[in-house]
Amino acid sequence: QVQLVESGGGLVQPGGSLRLSCAASGTIFSITNMEWYRQAPGKEREWVASITRGAYTTYADPVKGRFTISRDNAKNTVYLQMNSLKAEDTAVYYCHQVRGDYWGQGTQVTVSS
Repeated sequence: QVQLVESGGGLVQPGGSLRLSCAASGTIFSITNMEWYRQAPGKEREWVASITRGAYTTYADPVKGRFTISRDNAKNTVYLQMNSLKAEDTAVYYCHQVRGDYWGQGTQVTVSS
Protein backbone atom coordinates (compact mmCIF):
# COMPACT_ATOMS: atom_id res chain seq x y z
CA GLN A 1 0.00 0.00 0.00
CA VAL A 2 1.44 3.33 -1.07
CA GLN A 3 1.66 6.01 1.60
CA LEU A 4 2.86 9.59 1.19
CA VAL A 5 3.49 11.62 4.32
CA GLU A 6 4.23 15.34 4.06
CA SER A 7 5.97 17.37 6.75
CA GLY A 8 7.69 20.71 7.20
CA GLY A 9 4.78 23.10 6.95
CA GLY A 10 4.19 25.92 9.40
CA LEU A 11 3.89 29.65 9.91
CA VAL A 12 6.54 31.85 8.32
CA GLN A 13 6.90 35.58 7.73
CA PRO A 14 6.87 37.03 4.22
CA GLY A 15 10.29 36.67 2.68
CA GLY A 16 11.06 33.60 4.75
CA SER A 17 11.79 30.02 3.76
CA LEU A 18 10.44 26.55 4.45
CA ARG A 19 11.38 23.10 3.24
CA LEU A 20 8.64 20.56 2.78
CA SER A 21 9.32 16.83 2.73
CA CYS A 22 7.25 13.96 1.40
CA ALA A 23 8.25 10.48 2.49
CA ALA A 24 6.95 7.62 0.37
CA SER A 25 6.49 4.02 1.37
CA GLY A 26 5.08 0.94 -0.32
CA THR A 27 6.22 2.13 -3.72
CA ILE A 28 9.11 1.80 -6.13
CA PHE A 29 9.91 5.45 -5.60
CA SER A 30 12.87 5.71 -7.96
CA ILE A 31 10.82 4.97 -11.08
CA THR A 32 7.96 7.37 -10.54
CA ASN A 33 7.53 11.05 -11.26
CA MET A 34 6.57 13.13 -8.24
CA GLU A 35 4.72 16.41 -7.93
CA TRP A 36 3.70 19.07 -5.45
CA TYR A 37 0.29 20.73 -5.54
CA ARG A 38 -1.30 23.32 -3.30
CA GLN A 39 -4.79 24.44 -2.42
CA ALA A 40 -5.56 27.83 -0.94
CA PRO A 41 -8.81 28.50 0.92
CA GLY A 42 -11.71 28.83 -1.52
CA LYS A 43 -9.56 27.95 -4.53
CA GLU A 44 -8.98 24.94 -6.74
CA ARG A 45 -5.99 22.71 -6.13
CA GLU A 46 -3.16 23.86 -8.38
CA TRP A 47 0.03 22.25 -9.61
CA VAL A 48 3.24 23.71 -8.16
CA ALA A 49 6.18 21.63 -9.38
CA SER A 50 7.19 18.27 -10.83
CA ILE A 51 10.29 16.12 -10.85
CA THR A 52 10.78 13.14 -13.13
CA ARG A 53 12.53 9.94 -12.17
CA GLY A 54 15.53 11.37 -14.00
CA ALA A 55 15.35 14.53 -11.84
CA TYR A 56 14.11 16.81 -14.62
CA THR A 57 12.13 19.61 -12.96
CA THR A 58 9.34 21.96 -14.02
CA TYR A 59 7.57 24.73 -12.13
CA ALA A 60 4.38 26.75 -12.21
CA ASP A 61 4.99 30.37 -13.15
CA PRO A 62 4.01 31.83 -9.73
CA VAL A 63 6.79 29.87 -7.97
CA LYS A 64 9.47 29.79 -10.66
CA GLY A 65 12.77 31.10 -9.33
CA ARG A 66 11.63 30.83 -5.68
CA PHE A 67 10.81 27.14 -5.20
CA THR A 68 13.02 24.14 -5.85
CA ILE A 69 11.82 20.54 -6.07
CA SER A 70 14.31 17.75 -5.48
CA ARG A 71 14.36 14.07 -4.62
CA ASP A 72 16.47 11.58 -2.69
CA ASN A 73 15.75 8.12 -4.05
CA ALA A 74 17.79 6.48 -1.30
CA LYS A 75 15.39 7.98 1.25
CA ASN A 76 12.23 7.66 -0.87
CA THR A 77 11.67 11.35 -0.27
CA VAL A 78 10.80 14.36 -2.39
CA TYR A 79 11.40 17.90 -1.16
CA LEU A 80 10.09 21.37 -1.91
CA GLN A 81 12.41 24.18 -0.88
CA MET A 82 10.41 27.39 -0.74
CA ASN A 83 12.22 30.72 -0.56
CA SER A 84 11.06 34.34 -0.68
CA LEU A 85 7.64 33.26 0.50
CA LYS A 86 4.67 35.52 -0.10
CA ALA A 87 1.24 35.73 1.51
CA GLU A 88 -0.25 34.26 -1.66
CA ASP A 89 1.77 31.08 -1.11
CA THR A 90 -0.46 30.31 1.88
CA ALA A 91 -2.11 26.96 1.18
CA VAL A 92 -2.22 23.30 2.05
CA TYR A 93 0.59 21.62 0.11
CA TYR A 94 0.13 18.10 -1.20
CA CYS A 95 2.57 15.54 -2.47
CA HIS A 96 1.45 13.51 -5.49
CA GLN A 97 2.87 10.32 -6.91
CA VAL A 98 2.02 10.27 -10.60
CA ARG A 99 2.31 6.49 -10.96
CA GLY A 100 -0.94 5.21 -9.55
CA ASP A 101 -2.23 8.72 -8.69
CA TYR A 102 -1.51 8.70 -4.96
CA TRP A 103 -1.82 11.74 -2.69
CA GLY A 104 -0.53 12.66 0.73
CA GLN A 105 -2.66 14.18 3.47
CA GLY A 106 -1.23 17.67 3.00
CA THR A 107 0.73 20.08 5.16
CA GLN A 108 -0.34 23.64 5.94
CA VAL A 109 1.89 26.54 4.96
CA THR A 110 0.90 29.97 6.25
CA VAL A 111 2.81 33.08 5.24
CA SER A 112 1.91 35.99 7.46
CA SER A 113 3.48 38.73 9.53
